Parts: sequence; C-alpha cells; structure tokens
Amino acid sequence: MRALAGSYTGSVSADSSPLLPLGAHDDDLLDAYSTAVVRAVETVGPAVVRVERHQGGGSGVVFTPDGLVLTNNHVVEGAEHLNVLLPDGRSLRSDVVGRDADTDLAVVRIDASSEPALAWATFGDSSAVRVGQVAIAIGNPYGFHHSVTTGVVSALGRSLRARSGRMMDDIIQTDAALNPGNSGGPLVTTRGEVIGINTAVILPAQGLCFAIASNTARFIAARLIRDGRIRRSYIGVGGQSVPVPRAIARANQIAAVSGVLVETVEPNRAAATAGFLPGDVIIAFGAEAVTGVDQLIRRLTEDRIGQPAAVSVLRRGHRRQLTVVPAEFTKNAG
Repeated sequence: MRALAGSYTGSVSADSSPLLPLGAHDDDLLDAYSTAVVRAVETVGPAVVRVERHQGGGSGVVFTPDGLVLTNNHVVEGAEHLNVLLPDGRSLRSDVVGRDADTDLAVVRIDASSEPALAWATFGDSSAVRVGQVAIAIGNPYGFHHSVTTGVVSALGRSLRARSGRMMDDIIQTDAALNPGNSGGPLVTTRGEVIGINTAVILPAQGLCFAIASNTARFIAARLIRDGRIRRSYIGVGGQSVPVPRAIARANQIAAVSGVLVETVEPNRAAATAGFLPGDVIIAFGAEAVTGVDQLIRRLTEDRIGQPAAVSVLRRGHRRQLTVVPAEFTKNAG
C-alpha cells in the first residue's frame, strides 16, 4: 500500500505512537507543553524568593522545610544579614550560613520560626539532564517578581570562570532568558525538579545563559551547612600554564603537552618543604595529569589536606618526582 503525503498507514505496536500529519493536534501539543510548564511553576514557584540587600538583590530557592535558601555568592557577598521576600509578600530577616566564591553559591537561613510553613523545592539529578530538554527559569529579573522564562538545555558540562577567578565545572548552558536579578534562582524541569542554580549570562549575546548543576549545588550546600565554607587544600606555588616542548616530552617518555610553570614558591609552605623550585613545570599531581593552572587547582580538594601526594615535575628538561603534603587553604595563605 502506498502512503499519501500527510497520512499514515501500517501497524502500530502497543509501545509506539502513530505518526501524525503535519499540523495535526497542534493545539493539543501546545496545551500539553503549557500544562507541563504551568505545573512546574506551580510546584517550584512558591519556593522561589527574592534576596534583598542595600546594593541590590537577586533570587534564591528554599530547599529545606526549615527555611534554608540556596542562592549565588555574588548576591550575598559582603552581607551577614539580609531580607528575603517570599512570594506571598512576607519580608523575613535572614542570615548567611555560608558561601563559596569559587562556585558562586551561598546558603541563607530564613528566620521563619513563627511563620506559616514554607514551601520548598527538591533537587533533581543533573547527571540525568539531556541536551534539548525543556528548561524553566524562575526569578526576579530587574525586580519583576516571579518572572518565568522557558527554553531548552543548550549544552552540558561547560566550564565558566567565577568572579573569584577559579574555573567552575559542570555548568549547564540554557537559552531560557536570564537577566540581572535572576541570579540565584532555580532552573527547573517540567517535572518541577531543580536541576541548576542560575548564575550568569554573556552579554551582549542572547540565549547564552548558565546555571550551576544541581549535583554540584547539593554537594556545596551540604558542606556550607556543615562548615560554613568549603575546605580546599593548598601547596603554596604561583605559576602559569605553559606548553611542554615535544622534544622534552619525547626525551622523558611522557605524553604531556602542557603543564604549570612554577614562578614563585612561598617560603615555609608545603611546596617549599617538598623542594619545589621556580622554573619547575608541574605535569602530574598524584596519578592525574596536570595540563594547566585550572587543572592543578581542581586537584587540590579537601581530601588532599594533610595527605602526601606524588607530584611529577620537569626540571631543566628532566623529569623528577617530589612528594608534597598539601595544607588547608585559609585566607591568610599566600
């Protein structure tokens, strides 16, 4: 049997749907999309708040029944006490529990002990997010409370430099429109699950918006609640990313194409104790390759504190191995 344009012939199995002629049921499809977005907004919207301070404001999302709010570090930076405006119009005092400039995340606690129960949102699994799926942003752009924009997930696993200078990984790119004031608000699926915390846009480009993945946000939030900060390790070197000449790589039988040139070694720090010298090129930390400064910083995690680690360096063209014991990073380090 020959199929005519705009028609469907053939059998349909129990687990499949028939192809529809172009233009058929457009209203139904639009209604389904609208219904999904509306349901998500009704689920998460009551948990989206405006974080207010003298210098401006941003957005946040309540993520626990007792009033913990997740937002961006740059929204609360420099403040200890804030006002949080709830969707029902209540303005409540809040305190900063902890913040981390390197991931641009902060946790704020609402003083809601005498208030009605707060709505709160749940995190989804950002590792299950797929490019092309619908993404919904809720926030307070330019003070327009509870504005909703929709788009799709444009890309996954992006890297974005935080205002602190550190590279943030596992960033979700979306074309759901974001503007100043959206910062700290949630990026949501049609199921009403928070898959990201909106953090940045690239101007003057349009449709290039970014959110910190929910799995990262959940981990950082737990540490901020526990410690008030994120603990990281530190070895006490300053340097820059440099290429490794092919001849030197071949001579040392290594695959490294770049590394970190050590320019300064801070006295009485872990690197100085380990014997690092200016001019060394770090090419591996532990069992992991180091191709640049950002990658070295990523290796210096909390679990490295006080733990000896083998570091491979190139010194005057020859490979050497040093053992360093990273210390905990503090504001006074360096």
